[in-house]
Amino acid sequence: MTSKSKRIVVVGGVAGGASAAARARRLSEDAEIVIFERGEHISFANCGLPYHIGGTIPLRERLLIQTPESMAKRFRVKVRVNHEVLRIHRESREVAVRDRVSGDEYRESYDSLILSPGAAPIRPPIPGIDSSRVLTLRSMNDMDAIIRLIVSKPASRALVVGGGYIGLEVTEALRYRGVSVTLVELAEQVMGVIDPEMASLLHQELRSQGVDLRLKTSVVGFAERGEKLDVSLSSQELLPCDFAILAIGVKPEIKLALEAGLQIGSRNGIVVDEQMRTSDPDIFAVGDAVEIRNFVTQKNAVIPLAGPANRQGRIAADNIFGRNRYYKSTQGTAICKLFNLTIAMTGVNETTLKREGRLYQKIYLHPANHASYYPDASSISLKLLFEAKEGKILGAQAVGEEGVDKRIDILAMAQRLGATVYDLEEAELCYAPPYGSAKDPVNYAGFIAANILKGDLKICHSEDLLTRSDDRILVDVRDADEVSRGMIEGSIHIPLDELRDRLDEIDRNKEVITICEVGLRSYLAYRILTQRGYRCRNLSGGYRTYLMTIGKPS
Repeated sequence: MTSKSKRIVVVGGVAGGASAAARARRLSEDAEIVIFERGEHISFANCGLPYHIGGTIPLRERLLIQTPESMAKRFRVKVRVNHEVLRIHRESREVAVRDRVSGDEYRESYDSLILSPGAAPIRPPIPGIDSSRVLTLRSMNDMDAIIRLIVSKPASRALVVGGGYIGLEVTEALRYRGVSVTLVELAEQVMGVIDPEMASLLHQELRSQGVDLRLKTSVVGFAERGEKLDVSLSSQELLPCDFAILAIGVKPEIKLALEAGLQIGSRNGIVVDEQMRTSDPDIFAVGDAVEIRNFVTQKNAVIPLAGPANRQGRIAADNIFGRNRYYKSTQGTAICKLFNLTIAMTGVNETTLKREGRLYQKIYLHPANHASYYPDASSISLKLLFEAKEGKILGAQAVGEEGVDKRIDILAMAQRLGATVYDLEEAELCYAPPYGSAKDPVNYAGFIAANILKGDLKICHSEDLLTRSDDRILVDVRDADEVSRGMIEGSIHIPLDELRDRLDEIDRNKEVITICEVGLRSYLAYRILTQRGYRCRNLSGGYRTYLMTIGKPS
């Protein structure tokens, strides 16, 4: 079949569908391309919705990336908004469509069909959840409804249910608008894609911004009371508020695919191959509704991110026109802003590695985002996970005020290219005092990890110190003013510069754990002691990581 006779139907717009349609037009001026979108908007910046609520993006129109008119004018793509695809007739290669305005139904034929239905917010069967004061944030209309409620009562109180990306971003937006916020999260931490000790920094930030954070708490019921909403919590408390926003998560929209007999995977997503084909070779699927392979585990996963959705849309279009392109799994590289902090990650977390039974090592470090002598330097808390033998990068997480995105992006690319921690040592990165250091945090991570693999350093972790042991001695080598603000219970204090002269105070028959604020000076102490015959380990990330681990970051 020539491109001139090819008819492509796309179900759903936004990242995956709109990208697929635009790419298809760039590949063929002759193909007929139709997009069906059941909503009002074909392509909008759904990641920008919280920032319009909070006022950071003041103009609503800035969120509209493409309109039906602009898509038709620039790409000659027929866009039919408020049109819902009801069924797929695979035998005749047609879709049944309903015009949601007129109610008319008709069929549209296709040579290739691209499904980009996205994912729907989870709305569990909680009593009262259908109240008009219980909202989600997935569309422009959702955003408008939230803003109307805020404007109608400026000094309002809101409940946010769920502490993932959307929950945190909405919480920030509401606080910027002067709304009092209670954030309820069923788990022991927010942002479940990172590990608990890293999330403790987010808990501190939320509380410092006046957010009423309730962990290990769920909602068991909603009840309207005039213009108020009473929320019953699992803690037996009744919490009054003006409105609630559900941010529990999303689930793939698979109804069309399921009813058409397409293969659905173990993660309840549409199964596709590496070319984004479903179990029907004429039907492709992209975006939040599909199952892809996790880059590290190589197991199927549903990872709803805009970047992968865009790439999948391009790849689907390429393969429709015979370009033989492959999607090479998803790392889960992501980032989130929370007031003054940035959280970013790539690869898998430690929880996943434990569940998978993988052998791994981990390190913590807290370097400055740029040269410490240059004004306004701030620290980055970085966790690196890597293979215990070869040193390949398995995952990384970072939290800080500035420079987090740069380091995680570098580590994500290194991981994608199969780099090891030894390569991080050699990475040649930009340096000038306003931007970084001659030894960048990425280099430092490589130095520490490589030292471990080469046998030049043995480490312990904060969780190892949560139980007492008579066979070890904890030596804190920080200065006096630092230890006056807190020490790990049972430690002895010997400042680093006095260590060589006070070795007789350290029992040679016990293992020595060296401790400082972030792990650097204690590494120097470790090297001094090991060369004098002591059995030693250094506390990775130092006292700062210890406080994060026990949930009391400094």
